[in-house]
Parts: sequence; C-alpha cells; structure tokens
Amino acid sequence: MTDSIHRRTFLKSLALAGPSLAMTGCLKLPHYQAPQFKISLAEWSLHRSIFGAGLDRNNWGAWEHALKTDPRSVLQGPLDHLDFARTARQVYGIGAVEYVNVFFYGRGADKKYLNEMKTRAGGEGVQSLLIMCDHEGALGDPDIQMRRTAVENHFKWVEAAKFLGCHSIRVNAGSVGSYDEQQKLVADGLNQLAEFAQGFKINVIVENHGGLTSNGAWLAGVMQLANHANLGTLPDFGNFHISDTEQYDVYTGVTELMPYARGVSAKAIDFDAQGNETHLDYSRLIKIVLDSGYHGYLGIEYEGDRLTEHQGILATRDLLNKFL
Repeated sequence: MTDSIHRRTFLKSLALAGPSLAMTGCLKLPHYQAPQFKISLAEWSLHRSIFGAGLDRNNWGAWEHALKTDPRSVLQGPLDHLDFARTARQVYGIGAVEYVNVFFYGRGADKKYLNEMKTRAGGEGVQSLLIMCDHEGALGDPDIQMRRTAVENHFKWVEAAKFLGCHSIRVNAGSVGSYDEQQKLVADGLNQLAEFAQGFKINVIVENHGGLTSNGAWLAGVMQLANHANLGTLPDFGNFHISDTEQYDVYTGVTELMPYARGVSAKAIDFDAQGNETHLDYSRLIKIVLDSGYHGYLGIEYEGDRLTEHQGILATRDLLNKFL
C-alpha cells in the first residue's frame, strides 16, 4: 500500500472517529498561545558604549552645556547611535527599539539623518517604538512662557517620532511648588504638547523619573487631571526615588501607573547566580503588568555597574524570557 493511501485511510478514520474522540477528549489539537508581552531594547542600556569618555558623571552641568552647544562632542564611545538598531537585532536578537534623544541631540529635525536611522532600522526588520526626550525644559515650569518654550522644544521630537514610525515620545514632567500646584502646571504643559502630538497620531507618555513624578499617586493624578486621549505613562520598575530621603514603594507605584501605560521600562541593576534581579521582585512586577491588561513591549533598561552593559542586557533579556 502506498504512503498516499495510508494517509487517506488515516484521515478517513480520524473523520469517522472524530465525534467520539472529541467527546472523550482523546484528540486535542495544539493550542497556540500568544506571548504575554514583547521585548524591546532601550538605548540607554548602551549609554556608556555611546558616550564613552564624553559622559562626565561628576559634572552634569558641564556635560549638559556640551550637549546643548556641541552635542556630538559628548559622543565619544565605540558605538555609533546609527548602529543601535543593528546591534539590537544582530547582537541581542531584539526586534524593537526605544531611542534616547541625547544620542542624536541637535538632529531631531535633520531629515537626512532621521532617514538614515529609519533605513537602517528597516533593513534589520527592527521596529522603532518611541523617543525618550530629555533636556528640553520643564513641561510644568511655573513661568508660563518658559513652560510654553519647553512644550515647543518637544515639537521636533514629535515630528521625528512620526517620521521614524514610533508610537510615542517619552517626556519628563518637571515642576516646582506644592503637590497640587505641580499637578496643575504639569497637566497644562502636557495638554499643550498632547494637543500638538495628536495631529501626528503620536502619544505623549510620562516616565516616573525623579521628584514628584516618582510618586505613583501624584503622576496618576496628573493623568486624571490632564485627561487627554493621547497622554499616558511609561512605568519604570526602578525609578521611584523621589529624593535623597524619600523612596516610593515600587510595587504600589507600578500598580498605580499601569492603567495609563503605553509602554513599560524593565529596569535592572544586578543579578544573582540564578539570574534573578537582586533589587526587584520581577515575578511580582510582571504579574502587576499583566494583571493590568497590558500586553505590549517591556523595554530592557540595564543600568547597573557590576556587569558590563552587554552582560546586563543579556541577563535582563533572559530574565524576561522566563516569563514568556
């Protein structure tokens, strides 16, 4: 009997037996389960490789001055920003990236440069998710003109995000004043920026990034007060340090911010011999993320000192993969 006849006989017997097999549960088709979340790589994980000696941690004032006057002078590391997407794909097997504006500061409106970024990412099959925007002013500045200037400083990054195919820009929500005053000022600045970004179908998302933004209840309150369709949060697992004397509870903070999340930053500092993050209970954090209904990207953001950047990215990736 030929193989084809064997196959036909087998399939026919399955068809005849189908009802009884289904009733007894003996025949079970394989079930595909989609990943619970996806993994991306935040460019800050490689900041030492990009900045090299150009990053002066002992003199942030001088560093920021250099960034704003001669931004390329701070890029002294062996890794070129233009090679970030290729590195994510070829070195780490990651197909989605989160850019940081300081690595191409001064080039946010340079369409030739942005096109090169887009071409290289596309050539690697890498998706550009967002641009993290720093050093563009306080969106909650009490001075109405300074606040407006900060808002307008972000316009070029909204346009760049649109050009690159991103879904969001990540911003900071700096301000001064009382708890309530800062909420109102930040909500105003964010609404102005969100109104502009809406025309480009770009989200404006806020990270817990020091000061009151690292108070989950405060930032959730800002989201409620602003109440704009394309405003959201980027909860960072590790950024709940409000001041030198005040630390917000990480798990409470992530829980409070997840209802507004358009992205999640999987911060990691160090690992034990079993591959667990030593500063954070990742099992608990991932459960909070998934319980919120979020199934988007978790961006690897390794920021430790003991492991190299390369080792830290791999360790964070492997840890996240355990939950997939």
